[in-house]
Amino acid sequence: MQVAIPLYPRMTALDAIGPYEVLQRVPAIDVVFVGERRGEIRTENGFLGLTVDATLDEVPTPDVVVVPGGIGSRDLLQAGPYLDWIRTAHAGTRFTTSVCSGSLMLAAAGLLDGLTATTHWIAMEHLEKLGAVPVTQRVVEHLPERLITAAGVSSGIDMAIRLVALLVDDVAAQAAQVFIEYDPQPPFDAGHPSRVSPAVMERVHEHRRVRA
Repeated sequence: MQVAIPLYPRMTALDAIGPYEVLQRVPAIDVVFVGERRGEIRTENGFLGLTVDATLDEVPTPDVVVVPGGIGSRDLLQAGPYLDWIRTAHAGTRFTTSVCSGSLMLAAAGLLDGLTATTHWIAMEHLEKLGAVPVTQRVVEHLPERLITAAGVSSGIDMAIRLVALLVDDVAAQAAQVFIEYDPQPPFDAGHPSRVSPAVMERVHEHRRVRA
């Protein structure tokens, strides 16, 4: 079973690596990182490089697609090779999925028209403009349409565990979860803007300005 994760400049690393860490634990699943051309891409702040091992053309019919998000996704929302590949691949996938603002790319490809979907809280309005119905669930499934979207960054791990359950079974999903010891117990209940103070949100926006 082949899972393709498209990489592109200025993507968010954990959007891809979180699902990868879950999925590659399952012997029946092979994960390949694809892109417009082979070689290194730099993630959103430029600190980290990831390697594209196969071109989009070399992996036309994966069983599963996991589209990561990141600020670089905004550069790919017009017609181009990534959207073309997503549309073509989706015709034959068992599931087409996204993490964070990767759902913007699914929406721009026309896959989420009129469907509920989720994304990072920053991108909710943009998702709506692209034809989806944004909701704040951590993972949103449309199994008849073979579509799953996950919210911001870390939610890709949750989505990938669910994906293993759908592709294999619940035991395999739990085995992957315990293997990576995914047992989140964060020191703060600060995982969404609705649960933090104005001072925290001001710091978030300050950090965004610095990294922009």
